[in-house]
Amino acid sequence: MKTFRRINNLIGWTVFLIASAVYILTSEPTMSFWDCGEYISTAYKLEVGHPPGAPLFQLIGRLFSLLAFGDVTLVARMVNTMSALASGFTILFLFWTITMIAKKVVNPGRNEFSKGMIYMIMGTGVVGALAYTFSDSFWFSAVEGEVYAMSSFFTAVVFWAIFKWEEHADDKHAFRWLILIAYLMGLSIGVHLLNLLAIPAITLVYYFKRFPSPTWKGILLAILISLGILTVIMYLIIPWVVNLAGLFELFFVNSIGMPFNSGTIIYFILLLGLIVWGLFYTRKKGKAILNAIILALIFILIGYTSFILLVIRSNADPPIDENNPENATYLLAYLNREQYGDWPIFSGQYYNAPIIDRKNGTPVYTKDNVSGKYLVTDKRENVVPVYDPRFTTIFPRMWANMEQKYVDTYKICG
Repeated sequence: MKTFRRINNLIGWTVFLIASAVYILTSEPTMSFWDCGEYISTAYKLEVGHPPGAPLFQLIGRLFSLLAFGDVTLVARMVNTMSALASGFTILFLFWTITMIAKKVVNPGRNEFSKGMIYMIMGTGVVGALAYTFSDSFWFSAVEGEVYAMSSFFTAVVFWAIFKWEEHADDKHAFRWLILIAYLMGLSIGVHLLNLLAIPAITLVYYFKRFPSPTWKGILLAILISLGILTVIMYLIIPWVVNLAGLFELFFVNSIGMPFNSGTIIYFILLLGLIVWGLFYTRKKGKAILNAIILALIFILIGYTSFILLVIRSNADPPIDENNPENATYLLAYLNREQYGDWPIFSGQYYNAPIIDRKNGTPVYTKDNVSGKYLVTDKRENVVPVYDPRFTTIFPRMWANMEQKYVDTYKICG
């Protein structure tokens, strides 16, 4: 087993060096089109880019920009190099994931491998990892200052981590791998939400390990649980941690008359106290599963705190300060991408649905230093259309009516 582990590490790092060298040598000397220029600029000066933000990408990008040693002509190249190295590490963890899976296929349930088995497993890992290394889409994102390379890195790491848990699931402290995954998920939110799509696969690995005789009912239940976890993170943790902070801020400032940011501070003190109490209570009562869930939540929130960067930097009024998320209220609008408008997901209208009424939207608050309160500067009255329910459906796909070209395309395709 030691021989296998040594060869596995050696070949893995060799594949990493090959991928990283290729990506660095072929990386953009300046920048690519679309968002790359914005990401590089906001990383270099820690500014606020477009919603919903990528603060962790900016922080790490800032570190790499310092390697330009004051030469501004090399800043973009350094940020592109960051993407190249992140992609190289993605290939490394992909290789290790493939070899872990191949071990189970070649010699299930055993830790000793013949030379032929080792050659087969390592060959599988090399072919799979290098095939992905030179795939068009991944290579394209690996050489530019965009978030997808780093997001792929987090996806590769969490998938590798769940297989490491699977190998040590019966050990006393195996749960630390699941806590690590929760932390990485929280960090990945500060790069891109793509990483969250690994949750269903992770849940299935957990299910197959804990239930050696799986059933279709159990598989379906595992998938539903994974979708529930995904929903909790995307629609409860990400928006409501900030939403509650905004509600506390408005109440304590506008209703009680306390200084700005006092409501936010009180909210986070209460949140921290509630979490600490939950940990002590579940430990005292021996509720191991609930304790583990709270620990996972804590580490997701720790990773999620990278978004504090946006609030801190927005208060410094940098040249690029999109949406000005300088407090909890503004940050919520920023995270919800309110500037892009709304679109139906689970239910909504067809593109030709008639509007029968309009309702009020969420009011826009602005900090007023004279009164010491948040004032409503835009009531957003009658801005949300109400569509005829006869022209609505579940999971609508042909709904866009903002421009005539969308409507014309629907009619052609229909």
